[in-house]
Amino acid sequence: MLKLQVTGKTILSSIRCRRKMSTCSSYVFGPYKIDPREVFYATPLSYAMVNLRPLLPGHVLVCPRRLVPRFTDLTADETSDLWLTAQKVGSKLETFHNASSLTLAIQDGPQAGQTVPHVHIHIMPRKGGDFEKNDEVYDALDEKEKELKQKLDLDKERVDRSIQEMADEASQYRSLFDC
Repeated sequence: MLKLQVTGKTILSSIRCRRKMSTCSSYVFGPYKIDPREVFYATPLSYAMVNLRPLLPGHVLVCPRRLVPRFTDLTADETSDLWLTAQKVGSKLETFHNASSLTLAIQDGPQAGQTVPHVHIHIMPRKGGDFEKNDEVYDALDEKEKELKQKLDLDKERVDRSIQEMADEASQYRSLFDC
């Protein structure tokens, strides 16, 4: 009977976790509304979502819930929560993707390559040889940001992932976290 109660508590905890994630219908990324199925981890101040066009497997974004254009506009609590969320997400994804390192990057402002005016940390699990020269990841990141801006502004042809592909990936990642 004790085993059943423990199992029941585990199941109830899992249901609460899913309900919490699915009932939060309000995620924005700059001027864009984010489908909650793309979000796989959230705190009261931050959330992590899969990427429309990832550079590498596991390339995700961590954002503050509040629409904040620049890093210096974050409160101390938001800054702390954003980086703690990035740390937790990065650790789980590095293991999940059998990577050996992480690249964490912020492009803060238009001259730094930021195309969506909302603070976000790019998290990319890294493996040896994923780029010919290690720092090429930053050039690739800059290029993807420019392509994204063209897509969002001009709707030019490009290969984006479907909402279903992103929802499936987010579902896999969601299972990595207790809640």
